[in-house]
Amino acid sequence: MGPLPTIRPRRLRQSKTIRALVRETDLPPARLVLPMFLVEGEKQVQPIHGMPGVDRLSIDEAIRRAEKAMSMGVGAFALFPKVPQEGKSADGSSAIREDTLACRSLRAIKKALPEACLIADVALDPFSTVGHDGIVARGRVLNDETVAVLAKMAVVQARAGADIVAPSDMMDGRVGAMRHALDTAGLTDTIILAYSAKYASSFYGPFRGALGSAPVEAPDVPKDKKTYQMDPANAIEAVLEAGLDVDEAADMIMVKPGLPYLDIIARLAAEFDTPVAAYHVSGEYAMLHAAAAQGLMDYEAGLVESLLCLARAGSRVVLTYGALDYAAWWRREHGLA
Repeated sequence: MGPLPTIRPRRLRQSKTIRALVRETDLPPARLVLPMFLVEGEKQVQPIHGMPGVDRLSIDEAIRRAEKAMSMGVGAFALFPKVPQEGKSADGSSAIREDTLACRSLRAIKKALPEACLIADVALDPFSTVGHDGIVARGRVLNDETVAVLAKMAVVQARAGADIVAPSDMMDGRVGAMRHALDTAGLTDTIILAYSAKYASSFYGPFRGALGSAPVEAPDVPKDKKTYQMDPANAIEAVLEAGLDVDEAADMIMVKPGLPYLDIIARLAAEFDTPVAAYHVSGEYAMLHAAAAQGLMDYEAGLVESLLCLARAGSRVVLTYGALDYAAWWRREHGLA
C-alpha cells in the first residue's frame, strides 16, 4: 500500500453542516418564477393532464395561488391565458385588446398584490386559430407583420400592470420594436425578458395541451415551429440570437428548455453581463412526476437537483412549475418551515 493521501476532498462532505458551509450554489425562492395558466370564470381550478399540482386558474384562484407563493418567498409570476375559441382569429389580432383575459388578470392581480412581479407572455399562439406564434399567410409565418402586432401587445400588457413583458415568439427584431413602442408610450420602466434561445423542442407538449396552442393541421399552415424556433443542434446561433436581443435593449435573456440546454445557459452567462433566465419547461416537470409515479425516483429530490443545476450553469432566474414544491424544501433546509 502506497502513501496515504494528504488532500482529501471528502473532508468537506462529512456532515450536512459542513456541506452547507462550502456549497457553491444556492437558489432561494426569490429567484424563482411560477408560471400560472389562466381561464375565464370564477372559482375555476382545472387540473392539467400530465402536470400534477398545476392547474388552469380563474383570476380569483390565481390571486390565491400567488398569495400563497408570496408567503413562501416566491414573488414573480408568468401568466399564460387559455383563450376561448371565440377570442381567436387567423391573425391573432385580439391579442392587442385591453379586455383580454391576460390584461384583466394583470390588473386584478396587481391590485390585490401590488408587490407581485407580473410577467406577461408576448406571442400570438394563444390567440391564433392555427396555433402559431405569428401571423400565417401563404404557408409562412410572417416576421415583420407579426413584430408590429407584438409591439402593440407589449404596450397593452404593460399598461395593464405587467412589470415584465416576455416575447416568446422568436421573431427577428421584436425586442427593438417593443422597446421603441414601450418608450414611446412612456413605459420606460417596463422590463423586457427575451426568450433569446428558444429551441424547437419536444419538451413543450404538456404546455401546449394546457393552452390549446399547438399548430393545427391545415392547408397552408406550417406543421411545426421550426422556421422560427431554434434547431436543437445549434449553439453558436444562440450566442447570435442573445447578442441581437441584448443590442436591442433586452433587460434579461432566456434559454428554453432548461436541462437539455445547460451548455447554452453556461455559454450565454459567460458571454453576456445581462442576467440569464432558464425555463424548466412542462415536459421536464412532467417527466419528474411520471418517473416518481413509477417508483423510479423521488420527485422532490429530482426537482431540487434539476433547479440547482440550472442555477449552477449560470441562470440567475428560473421559471418552474415546481416553484412552490422547491420553496417548501428550501424553507425546511433553512429552518423556516
